[in-house]
Amino acid sequence: MHKYLNRAAALVGTAGVVAALAACGGGQEAATGAGESGDGLSGSIAVDGSSTVAPLTSAAATLYRDVEPGVNVTVATSGTGGGFKSFCAGETDISDASRPIHDEEIAACEEAGVEYTEIVIANDGLSVVVNPENDWAQCLSVEQLKTIWAPESEGEVTSWNQVDPSFPDEPLDLYGAGTDSGTFDYFTDAINGEEGATRADYTPSEDDNVTVQGVSGSSGALGYFGLSYAEENSDLVKLVDVDGGEGCVTPSSESVQDGSYTPLGRPLFIYVNNAKYQDNEALQSFVDFYLESEEDVAAEALFISLTDEQAATARAELDSLKG
Repeated sequence: MHKYLNRAAALVGTAGVVAALAACGGGQEAATGAGESGDGLSGSIAVDGSSTVAPLTSAAATLYRDVEPGVNVTVATSGTGGGFKSFCAGETDISDASRPIHDEEIAACEEAGVEYTEIVIANDGLSVVVNPENDWAQCLSVEQLKTIWAPESEGEVTSWNQVDPSFPDEPLDLYGAGTDSGTFDYFTDAINGEEGATRADYTPSEDDNVTVQGVSGSSGALGYFGLSYAEENSDLVKLVDVDGGEGCVTPSSESVQDGSYTPLGRPLFIYVNNAKYQDNEALQSFVDFYLESEEDVAAEALFISLTDEQAATARAELDSLKG
């Protein structure tokens, strides 16, 4: 076992608190505090991006603090798109992302001379959730979800019985990710066939707490966000099975990893600035630790660890970054 992992168990409580704070989104989380490092490393690492991935990076930073207390890691949550804006401007060392980088973001990085390495760091499933009082929508097909969320449904599909005649005449009350979120991009592409294509008459937010509060407070509500956050709030919202064409599948660690939870299973990413990685020993150490500890980090932050194939690919990417 890697020397860092021997110390992970002692930090379970602390990392859980930091991960929960980061999951709230909408701000900057001081994931570690600089301390007396003795003969250890010192310095700072700036991370921004996805509020979905932030709990992973914050958990990694908390575990890492035990071995390198002199390194200060801050994790901001401006959304995947906002994170790439800062990253491609050279303002951050790592960008958390819940989707791959877009062409226009690649161009922005190229224009600024920012070279980077993409590393898949964990897995997640997007969960569809309803109010606990909802006893009719046990499973929804992709087509039914498209009926609910398609742009042409705006102002037209306003009741559950328009989704399926067997459903009650209950008003639809919709909540979901904000437009700067990688979750928004992923969900709209997977369900509606085009990133950004969605009805506008819903309550959007980059803060998953807003969706939890909205869905838990309305009997006809439906929303979506990361699976781990749904599991954390299982007393307030209820998971819906999704039929991607092969029958109803319950979102879970197993169904995400084996690929049966389609089309809403997804990888999660970190993007590392190559030049900063080469020049900053603290950044090298943290990124190496993050990947080597990915199983512990994923478990701590309630995400799904990498498959063996994903882990091998990630290690190869990191090896190429080392040069």
